[in-house]
Amino acid sequence: MANTSAVYARIDDNLKENAENILAQLGITPSSAIQMLYRQIILQRGLPFDLHLPPERPVAIGGMSHDELNRELQKGLDSMQSGKMYSVEEVDAILAKEFDL
Repeated sequence: MANTSAVYARIDDNLKENAENILAQLGITPSSAIQMLYRQIILQRGLPFDLHLPPERPVAIGGMSHDELNRELQKGLDSMQSGKMYSVEEVDAILAKEFDL
């Protein structure tokens, strides 16, 4: 038998039950899922997913890098070329709804 160690974690009962139901549907044991996570941590040399908080408000142009600004401008050009355009009133309504303005 291979050398093994136990990993103990305290998690919410609901979270555990919901996750284990999904794992069971996938035919994966919780131990296998944890081993997969650990292997990916080693391969990625970090967590295998991006962890960050989304911006609470739109980023001002002055806060963007040159590449970020170019990407955003390209999105606008692509949108215009595809015929997808909004009036000022529509943009205001979208922003007001999305950001509670």
